[in-house]
Amino acid sequence: MRNVVLKMHVSLDGYVKATSGDVMGWIFRTYDEELKAWEVDLLWQAGTHIMGRRLYEEMAAYWPTSTEEFAPPMNEIPKVVFSKTMRQADWAHSRISNGDVEEELACLKQESGKAILAQGGPEFAQSLSRLGLIFENKTPTGSQKPGGCTLLLEKHYDTPDRPEGGRLSDPI
Repeated sequence: MRNVVLKMHVSLDGYVKATSGDVMGWIFRTYDEELKAWEVDLLWQAGTHIMGRRLYEEMAAYWPTSTEEFAPPMNEIPKVVFSKTMRQADWAHSRISNGDVEEELACLKQESGKAILAQGGPEFAQSLSRLGLIFENKTPTGSQKPGGCTLLLEKHYDTPDRPEGGRLSDPI
């Protein structure tokens, strides 16, 4: 049985996205060759990439013509995009799943092959987490916050040090 592995960059205090919508810009401020090599290797360890519609659309517009080290695994490994609204997936080796996420992943997990690598925004990761579908987290951490942020896994707490009812992430 294949496992679902979540790959998402996260700050040391659990943030993954700026409220401006910037998901990646803050990551590249501290990105280095060692992290790049680790990520390319992780991509090749996947037998299937799964993602939500928004990330799929961004990646499908970029990777097919890219010459970066990430391009071969991103273009060659099969991809499943979860979307209720998409009707067509033009990126090579892609297909749309518009049914139940839990049922689709149960089928994918039964297939032979390498791990299922989940990529996407915090909303996609949170939906997988709520369903208990993530077996392992691969979350490179950076010391910088993305600025006006969204947490990877949100849980609301009222605490003395966060009087406005701040958000602390559940342990990953």
